[in-house]
Amino acid sequence: MNGSNWHLLQTLNQWLEQGLSPWLATVIETYGSSPRPAGSLMMYHPDKGLVGSLSGGCIEEELIHQLAENPEFVSCPQIIRYGENPEQQSRLSLPCGGHLDVLLEQISPKQASIFKELEDCLHQRQGITRHINLNSGAIHLKHETACDDIQRSEAEIIHAIRPHDKLLLVGAGEVARCVAEIARQLEFEVTLCDYRDEFLQGWQVEDVTIERCMPDDLIETSFMDKHCAIVALAHDPRIDDMAMLEAFNSKAFYIGAMGSVQTSEKRRERLLSLGINNHQIKRLHAPIGMDIGSKTPYEIAISIISHLISERSKRN
Repeated sequence: MNGSNWHLLQTLNQWLEQGLSPWLATVIETYGSSPRPAGSLMMYHPDKGLVGSLSGGCIEEELIHQLAENPEFVSCPQIIRYGENPEQQSRLSLPCGGHLDVLLEQISPKQASIFKELEDCLHQRQGITRHINLNSGAIHLKHETACDDIQRSEAEIIHAIRPHDKLLLVGAGEVARCVAEIARQLEFEVTLCDYRDEFLQGWQVEDVTIERCMPDDLIETSFMDKHCAIVALAHDPRIDDMAMLEAFNSKAFYIGAMGSVQTSEKRRERLLSLGINNHQIKRLHAPIGMDIGSKTPYEIAISIISHLISERSKRN
């Protein structure tokens, strides 16, 4: 979710630079089953179309129709509830019993500096909160870390916006390719690290950055915060262990290495002999992934990604 919000905010700033005043919709609360979590963003302008999402499409269509019927009703921020009765749940194809509240604002080019500052903070991988006054529509930012994505009161909505998640894959190969293809669809920014030309030759996945280097310096400079995951797939202790040694110095929410139970136990013994302590070694997921009986590269990738999502959910 934070990956799509990051893309949306970049696009929002481009539209504001062009003098446009798009509508910004934020999911601020969900009840029962709902298509998107609190904090999800959608943006719309008649000349530019739709960016982001609030649902599978039903609520977006309803909102666009409302704006076309009465474009002035968002002169101040409005909270709209979708799915509050069975008829609306059925018409909007919402899951049984589910409904959600959406904050709708019209953003003016006069507010461009606020959203540029927000984008700059995320580019520097700093968390920030956007405070929206429901009476005046005024927005101000606070450089703070909030536990909840959304906090609401009668007078104010506070939206915590966090850096997008990054995934470092150490070691080129078929499993890494499969993991990268899936992770891209889950809003991870994916980087592959390997110095071995023979493994990198022909390895390519769209929108994945390839770094020809050893992993330790790359981790130190680019994968140290809690929105990062580091996965060692090289099957070469010279590469994988070097990645693990530096990964333990990071705040990464996920550190994992591929290998059998026996290989993983030997890895732990090596890392402990190299100065890693028992507290640090507990952060290592090895063998990596969930036990789903996986054999093929894609099955292994699914087990890894499933575990990755599970750990990311615990972090949130």
